Amino acid sequence: MRNNSARKVELKVTVATPEALADYGQILGPSPDMTPMPIDFYDGTVKVHRVVDFVSDEQTELPLVTVQPRPFEVRWMERHFKHTQTFIPLSGKPFVVVMAPPNDSEIPDIDLAEAFLFDGSAGFTMKIGTWHEFPFVTEHNTNLIVILRREATDGLIKDNVVQDEAQSGDLDKKDLLRRCNTILHFDL
Repeated sequence: MRNNSARKVELKVTVATPEALADYGQILGPSPDMTPMPIDFYDGTVKVHRVVDFVSDEQTELPLVTVQPRPFEVRWMERHFKHTQTFIPLSGKPFVVVMAPPNDSEIPDIDLAEAFLFDGSAGFTMKIGTWHEFPFVTEHNTNLIVILRREATDGLIKDNVVQDEAQSGDLDKKDLLRRCNTILHFDL
């Protein structure tokens, strides 16, 4: 499926921190900088923190996805226009997410793409319009909860995919190999 003449762009993998992800979204997990909300039930044994700004204007779902290792190559990137997609690891297993900043173009700015390593102890919420590929895992049967609009999930169903791309009102999934003759790659 891969074109041997395709340009291969190597990405450096950066550890996911609140600072590293600032252009793309927010870490969903504990941080020493968090201040609990002023909720005082249960004699202080329960602390509530608002950690991310999640946005969705329609029916939202929380599918469980079980991910297997695959080659560390990014052929597709997608973005969402109506919600801030969230990934929550359930098994404490590491994963890598490749992202590029939101833009007004038909395709992501490949030169700005970055790969982020999550250790599995925290998830993340992306800003609306952030280009991304589905997480890459290093261990078999890595479980993640994905919070997203149903419209986005439905846009990925086989019947909605045309020429290896998917489109809906909340989904824009592009084939980088077909459109740019480019594959993004990283190593751990």
